[in-house]
Amino acid sequence: MTGRETNPRDDRLLKYGLIGTVVVALCCFTPILVILLGAVGLSAMLGWLDIVLLPALAVFIGITLYALWQRQRTN
Repeated sequence: MTGRETNPRDDRLLKYGLIGTVVVALCCFTPILVILLGAVGLSAMLGWLDIVLLPALAVFIGITLYALWQRQRTN
């Protein structure tokens, strides 16, 4: 063995955390959702985006940090 055995669950959690963080950050800091919701006629939902996206960003950053902490702890 290489001396470094990581739990596949930790790697999967890190992957999900990173993907979620990137997707939510793109939706928060670029007008992707504004254009998309406007195109499909749901522009009334634009006022609620910050209420949903900012806590989601915090949750995904937390998941990423937790997965990194778990990975460091097992090494």
